[in-house]
Amino acid sequence: MAQSRLEKIGTIFTRVQGLLRGGAMKAEDKPIWYDVYAAFPPKAEPRFDRVAPQIPVKKIFYVEDVVRAKLHRENKPQETISLLDNRRSSQSQQFVQIYQNLKTQGALDDQKIYETALDLLAEQRQQSRLAATPEEVAQEIDTETKSQLLSDFKEASESQASKSSSVPPTPKSKRDAGVGINIDSLFKD
Repeated sequence: MAQSRLEKIGTIFTRVQGLLRGGAMKAEDKPIWYDVYAAFPPKAEPRFDRVAPQIPVKKIFYVEDVVRAKLHRENKPQETISLLDNRRSSQSQQFVQIYQNLKTQGALDDQKIYETALDLLAEQRQQSRLAATPEEVAQEIDTETKSQLLSDFKEASESQASKSSSVPPTPKSKRDAGVGINIDSLFKD
């Protein structure tokens, strides 16, 4: 037997080791991490009953997080952000850049810098909307997504055309011959 699958008995390493020894798992099917774990075992064995160390969690807090939190709390920017688009920066990123530029000048207090940065951001967004021509707006659409959608549509239309060119099955009754969904065609491969 290749040991128990209960997490309280042994570790994942010992369970895989038992499977390999018992012949339940072939050598070519062993996980990628197995050899690395065998070569470099951890200092403390990762068991379920091991007491977690009482190390305080460090707070990762950046200066711009305060400004960004204030922006989102008071103004709530309404924009859609594409995580795939690396060319454009979000409103909050633009705001933080403007805020940091004004802060390095050092002429105003934090509240005045915040308000001035808001005004400059609104002005910058307005200028970018006015300057954008329909061609530029069309270019901003992610071409990869657009081409993928187009290719998916072409594939669907081609497969539909090839299915419709084949001889359709004759209806079994008058009710099947009417307009509607042919249930038999829904479950075909």
